[in-house]
Amino acid sequence: MNTDNISARQGIEWIRQGFALFRKQPAELSMLFLLYMLLMFVLSLIPVVGQLLPLLLVPTFSVAFMQACVEIEADRKVRPDLLLTAFRSPALGTLLRLGVLYLLAAILAVAASTIIDDGIFWKLMSGQLRADEQNIPVANLPLAMMFSALIYVPFAMAFWHAAPLAIWQRMGLFKAIFYSFFAVRRCGKAFLAYALGWIVVGIALPAIVSALLGLILGKAIVAVMLLMPLTVFYMLSFLLNVSH
Repeated sequence: MNTDNISARQGIEWIRQGFALFRKQPAELSMLFLLYMLLMFVLSLIPVVGQLLPLLLVPTFSVAFMQACVEIEADRKVRPDLLLTAFRSPALGTLLRLGVLYLLAAILAVAASTIIDDGIFWKLMSGQLRADEQNIPVANLPLAMMFSALIYVPFAMAFWHAAPLAIWQRMGLFKAIFYSFFAVRRCGKAFLAYALGWIVVGIALPAIVSALLGLILGKAIVAVMLLMPLTVFYMLSFLLNVSH
């Protein structure tokens, strides 16, 4: 993986490439994404472990979108069975172990937020509190969420390229994590620009559009329904950025 001379501008180029890939096969990619979401929903219904399985299987199913990028660039159709790509790979065991580390890292990052908000964010994420409950002390919640995100950054660096390195380069778990971390570190400016670009394109812009539609239409639910295709488009483009 060559990370020499990666400028901040490349981070913005990654976003553009994700949108470009989506435009080539929007229907096929949307179907793949919706199948993935349906499967995650079904898995979440499993008692006890259902809430953990979607996060545990992130690396495994991310391979489907990586392979989708390969298929698009080779001018081949993206098929629904790509969702099972990782399950046909000898690297499946490595990907599942990587998923365990994903889960542990997420738990650690959220648990760390308890020093900011006395455990409110932890209780919300673990289901001990419901978001619609009255009198939840939320004053420190945004800071707690940002603190958790900051704690998760080095883990994200270690996991970013780990799945493709495991499945395509046949690297072991810790070797893939090691190379991923330092690859991201060496092109940090590009990843920072990429993150800031997605904050603007994937979060701020949809929020502004949603607010404007709500004001114009007078009904928030209508605005949300109109934004659903845009949300799918953004999420798929982001997955293709990550996979590409």
